[in-house]
Amino acid sequence: MLDFSRSYAAIRPQVLEAIAAVCDTQQFILGPAVQEFEAAAARSCAAAHGIGCASGTDALWLAMAAAGIGEGHAVITTPFSFFATVSAILRCGANPILADIDPVTFNLSPLAVAQVLEDPSSEYVRALLPVHLYGQCADLDAFDAIKQQYNLMLIEDAAQAFGAQWNGRPAGSLGEAAAFSFYPTKNLSAFGDAGLVTTSSAAIDERARSLRAHGMRRRYYHDEIGWNSRLDSIQAAVLQVKLQHLPLWNDERRTLAARYDALFREAGLAVLDTGDSADPAPLQGVVLPYTDPRARHVYHQYVLRVPRRDQLREYLSARRIGSEIYYPLPLHLQASLRHLGYKTGDFPHSERAAAEVLALPIFPGLREDEQQTVVEAIRSFYTQQPA
Repeated sequence: MLDFSRSYAAIRPQVLEAIAAVCDTQQFILGPAVQEFEAAAARSCAAAHGIGCASGTDALWLAMAAAGIGEGHAVITTPFSFFATVSAILRCGANPILADIDPVTFNLSPLAVAQVLEDPSSEYVRALLPVHLYGQCADLDAFDAIKQQYNLMLIEDAAQAFGAQWNGRPAGSLGEAAAFSFYPTKNLSAFGDAGLVTTSSAAIDERARSLRAHGMRRRYYHDEIGWNSRLDSIQAAVLQVKLQHLPLWNDERRTLAARYDALFREAGLAVLDTGDSADPAPLQGVVLPYTDPRARHVYHQYVLRVPRRDQLREYLSARRIGSEIYYPLPLHLQASLRHLGYKTGDFPHSERAAAEVLALPIFPGLREDEQQTVVEAIRSFYTQQPA
């Protein structure tokens, strides 16, 4: 599914030099390397401030808490995302309200959000938390209009989307604040856990920096209850090196995605998806990822809709071809979130996606012959094992 060694080989001397430089300074927590990376990452996102932290999960919490989201508030987000999207809302003391996804992009649906906001019970909604899933920005035109209409804040869950754009504007600059993850599988990845909040608000920046260090603005004077979520200097140094290569790596991901598209079409496997959750999945073909023309996709994942998904995955695994399911169970059906009061059938587009999505290998250094092998195996599955 991933081969980190290919991109690492090209930058190994730079990475080791950067790590050695941190070791020489003996400043390992929030040192100069962190400040340098924060500034560079913020510039890359067209944001005024970058606040490094320990993980993408912490970044979500920091972004919302620093923006003032807490007890008595509600935040609207998607049920089709990684668990941290909702758990971070709960960690703030707020209430997650879920709305279904757009069945074509898999991102939070503005229409579904608008329907939620028409309900009188939505009076406590303070913010929208769209997720830029798989590396494609959510519909920020529509969400900005909703934000203005209802006087809400917009926090971006950009964990999978460093380098993505919407109408030429980078992810991380599209709302009051944004949260990024640098988990090792991400397009911009650390050598462990790390995260970042971006914002152009001086107030959010100042409070996020306090919250990540136990609520301290002055050493050993704690103005509020914060957390220990500081970015290590070694991780920042690694990220600073990789940040310089990220535009080329993201370009390569787009090239790989286009090649997959072409190969699936040449194999006669690509079919049209109507986006209607009532429609059955195609019996023999695959639905290719859709890119909104207003978006600059960074293809953190290349995700198909496929029939007989679990059988196909077993077939690929037997041929030593990696794949993954992001995500097999929507958040509203997770055991730990039953108290939110949702049930099967509440979000049909999310539930259908959970049953059909399959992510294929995509990473810098993936070869054309390897992509051909993946597509040929999928063609063989549907040819040799018809429904």
